[in-house]
Amino acid sequence: MGWLTIFLYGLFAVGTLGAVWAATGAVLSSLSARAILDHPNERSSHSTPTPRGAGLAVIGVLLAAWCLVAALTGRLGLYWPVFLAALAIAAVSWRDDLHGLPAWPRLIVQALAVAVGMTALPVDGLIFQGLLPPAMDTAVAALGWLWFINLFNFMDGIDGISAVETAAIGGGLCLVALIGGMVDGAGLYGLILAAAALGYLPWNWHPARIFLGDVGSVTLGYLIGWLLLGAAAEGYWAAALLLPLYYLADATLTLASRLRRREPVWQAHRKHYYQRAVRRGMSQTRVVGAVIAIDGLLIGLALLSLTSPLAALAIGALSVIGLLWYFRGSSGDY
Repeated sequence: MGWLTIFLYGLFAVGTLGAVWAATGAVLSSLSARAILDHPNERSSHSTPTPRGAGLAVIGVLLAAWCLVAALTGRLGLYWPVFLAALAIAAVSWRDDLHGLPAWPRLIVQALAVAVGMTALPVDGLIFQGLLPPAMDTAVAALGWLWFINLFNFMDGIDGISAVETAAIGGGLCLVALIGGMVDGAGLYGLILAAAALGYLPWNWHPARIFLGDVGSVTLGYLIGWLLLGAAAEGYWAAALLLPLYYLADATLTLASRLRRREPVWQAHRKHYYQRAVRRGMSQTRVVGAVIAIDGLLIGLALLSLTSPLAALAIGALSVIGLLWYFRGSSGDY
């Protein structure tokens, strides 16, 4: 990497971080003045009404920066549909934040956005590396993307956790792209994603002064999923699986358990492993610190996967299982 490239990467990172930090402060003032608040209930992890809608700042700055990168690299003509689809998801999610929407219109918009995004992946390749027929590869990847959008929203339940996870995934993708040689400026997209999350984190660190809202968490799930599928299509499937592995495991195992118990899975709850840790007395800061530790390990394993994918996946799976067991504790309500 030449000095000019390093300078440009640094410029984008610092600019994005500063812009998100400033924009989140402005959004916080506006939301507070309009009393757009997340009021605590029996399923909440906060105790005082807190503004929600920081995603307006995070997504706005992130998409603007990504559009600029796409224009500079000559990819805007290919990528603009996915950016427009992200805006559509953000608009519907913001409407849900303000007034509430049934699940079906949100899922329809998400499914349409995924269909658009599948035609605008950063790399035109098979997600499952030829293990599935092309049509099935696309269908399974689309369903996985739709699940990832919603699991990312489900996992945004305590202060700082989604900002940390987003920063780790973005930073990890940047390192994998730079070391592994991914194309189309993938490293810069990941770096900008990480910078946007870090710009938001000071406002959301416990005790949070503002939340992402669905406008932020749902749209981030869509955009992160797009980057991860692009990495998998280019052959970095192990890294694409490892980087979000904690979120994937916690949300998917929780969903499976609720289905087994015949609970209404569309209703909000506090049964994720990290939420159970908080419920049994672990501080939110300590829980997020544990997530930071596992994410750091997963980034290292994503880099290891460039040469030893199966070994990296095995270590990652065992490590995440260990963290889930630690969060679960000795309670028997699961």
